[in-house]
Amino acid sequence: MIRFIRWSFYMLGLLIFSYGITIALKMQYLGIHPWDVLNVALFDKFGLSIGSWAIIISVLLIIVSLILDKSYVKLGTFLNGILVGVFVDMFLWIDFLPNATHTWTDYLVMVVAIITMGFGGGLYNSAEVGAGPRDGFMLSISDKLGKSIGTIRILVETLVLVIGFLLGGPVFIFTFIFTFVQSPVFAFTFKKFKAFLGIIDQRYQQKHITKSSA
Repeated sequence: MIRFIRWSFYMLGLLIFSYGITIALKMQYLGIHPWDVLNVALFDKFGLSIGSWAIIISVLLIIVSLILDKSYVKLGTFLNGILVGVFVDMFLWIDFLPNATHTWTDYLVMVVAIITMGFGGGLYNSAEVGAGPRDGFMLSISDKLGKSIGTIRILVETLVLVIGFLLGGPVFIFTFIFTFVQSPVFAFTFKKFKAFLGIIDQRYQQKHITKSSA
């Protein structure tokens, strides 16, 4: 039962997270997350689709993580690497999201996109069925170099942003706002849903023990 609930949280979280990414992509002239800057730049330069590049990069990051530290790679890591790209392309294909109007409302929509990504990220991570490819990659690098994950995240995302920018990706003010808005929402959501799942797990275990001793 608890496993089903965890995987339900995980899948729903991935959907919400991908939905937030897609909303931001529709407002990309305001700037998007560094990893998405790279995905869009590669799409513009070489074709395929934005989701396809997200999958390709995720697979490469998973391979590096497997070489450095297999402990951060689980089934959820592989599913994340594939499904986020699939969901993003699906939402873009359905095309029911708000389009950029180049007015003040675009800023509001972008804030909603960032909050949605933070909420979805916190939800699927609370299931604890595997770190995302990017997180697993940065955790592996952090362990190998003996540096804090915060430092590694800044260095990696800065490098990704520079590469994406040089390739012509959309970088603007919201590219730098992402961390300040998304991280607190992610942390709050992750904490709340992890605690909720912990309570359910505890009750399930108690119920199981009671039945066993009866």
